Amino acid sequence: MAHATQFPTMPNIPSDRPWLAAYERYNIDATIDMPDDETSLLEVFERNFRRYGKKPAYICMGAAITFKELDLYSRQIASYLQSLGLDKGDKVAVMMPNILQYPVVALGIIRAGMVLVNVNPMYTSRELSHQLHDSGSKALFIVENFAKTYEDAEDKGAVKHVVVCKLGDMLGLLKGTVINLAARYVKKMIPAYSLPHSTSFKEALGKESASAYQRPDLNLSDVALLQYTGGTTGVAKGAMLSHGNLVANMLQINALMNSAFEDDATADNVILTALPLYHVFSFMVCGMYGMYKGYAGLLIPNPRDLDGLIKEMGKYKPSFIPAVNTLFNGLVQKEAFANLDFSNLKAAIGGGMSVLPSVAKDWHKITGLPIVEGYGLSETSPVVAFNPMTIAEFTGKIGIPASSTDVILIDDEENEVAIGERGEVSVKGPQVMIGYQNRPDETAETFTANGYLKTGDIGIMDEKGFIKIVDRKKDMIIVSGFNVYPNEIEEVMSEHPGVLECGAIGIPNDQRGEDPKLFVVKKGEVTEQELIDFGKKQLTGYKRPRHIQFVTELPKSNVGKILRKELRKMEGLE
Repeated sequence: MAHATQFPTMPNIPSDRPWLAAYERYNIDATIDMPDDETSLLEVFERNFRRYGKKPAYICMGAAITFKELDLYSRQIASYLQSLGLDKGDKVAVMMPNILQYPVVALGIIRAGMVLVNVNPMYTSRELSHQLHDSGSKALFIVENFAKTYEDAEDKGAVKHVVVCKLGDMLGLLKGTVINLAARYVKKMIPAYSLPHSTSFKEALGKESASAYQRPDLNLSDVALLQYTGGTTGVAKGAMLSHGNLVANMLQINALMNSAFEDDATADNVILTALPLYHVFSFMVCGMYGMYKGYAGLLIPNPRDLDGLIKEMGKYKPSFIPAVNTLFNGLVQKEAFANLDFSNLKAAIGGGMSVLPSVAKDWHKITGLPIVEGYGLSETSPVVAFNPMTIAEFTGKIGIPASSTDVILIDDEENEVAIGERGEVSVKGPQVMIGYQNRPDETAETFTANGYLKTGDIGIMDEKGFIKIVDRKKDMIIVSGFNVYPNEIEEVMSEHPGVLECGAIGIPNDQRGEDPKLFVVKKGEVTEQELIDFGKKQLTGYKRPRHIQFVTELPKSNVGKILRKELRKMEGLE
């Protein structure tokens, strides 16, 4: 395999790379200084707990925990996991929205020397079964709202220990009780479930003293995070991200931010954490980097409640707003958002999906600041490229490569194309994953012969080193920043008895970027609504087909492969 070492490697970046001059022009460090190989995220956490002590680390629904409390609680969770007999390197899954328990549990897992497995809480039982089985997770932390999903999962993999959280567990006795009762009896958000051998979060938190914590021996090559992404075969793959990958990306983001903002440990900066922390963009930018800088993460459990989100923004006046186009667009449509005080706002950071120019224009007009767009993927921890923080206007480009990152654009034969020509964006840097769990062949296929990760995105680099994404090599559909692979949709929907065969593509949607559309050849009688309802039961929200078109046959190659390019032509998209 081209990238044999598991340690984050610093590429030798040729001196003729056009973006190197941009580093100098925008005062961005061209390289990062990685710590010694025997270091890990533990040193970063411990330094910050001491440095920021009494400052709020996370805020949620009016309650807050300080860095000192985060230190204590995460050590208690680490002690609990160690008391179960779990070992260094064991996988622990977390299935919860943005609530105070998430950072406590996530840090506790990593501090125990184990591997955090992020799980989308909106997954269906089928999707959860795959991830638990593939990851080999031995324990699961889950919010009770989704406990029924786990109960119904046919394959629970290697899970032996389940910890069930309630939404209000860390909100204080009075507020927590009210929230929990409202969730169960008023909003009816909790389907009935039975997990008789599970443990409550409060019991797990209090079972072992923080002093019982045994600090593990970790280094940069140890895996810290298993981040699942869609697969070209329709099967979600776990990108193995090491302590070194995450530390490197943290330092790369820091190099960008330091070029524009003073590093003031006493400042009371709030970072809006509306994007779900199980998504790698939010996990790193809002979670890991926010904690690294001593920012208070304002956790938003339900970002779809825009009115509630805007109220929280008005109360806490965030300094940094990372978001995807869907969220930016939703906010600028609200009159209450335009009436907010933006005097604290330092930067709005776009990622996960392309930001539409019209949305960026409205945002700039309302807030007085441009959206600074970046680019990344799960396999790169995630940041690959970014625009300088001091740009005056939205660029419509993903920016220049991150510090200590080499990006080339290649043709189908893996030859580097000339400046201004189209090519597949390919990346080499210390943030690039070790590989896919359990999939050595797919890992090898993802890298070029000389060790560059092929992203599947087609871009053009200009003479200043700025990159614009113009197409996708893969058939991936991007819905609100989430990757959706047509194979998975087709595989699931083909299980309906009324479907002979089907093909899925993405079609434009102003709010979500794209919507999945399914072309279906019937087998007997079936209606559009029946198929939409079937998709709702089998696929999480952003994956399910929202449009169905019945056809007499699907365009195919000589070997019978469905030609999605021809389906896109039928939609006028090619």
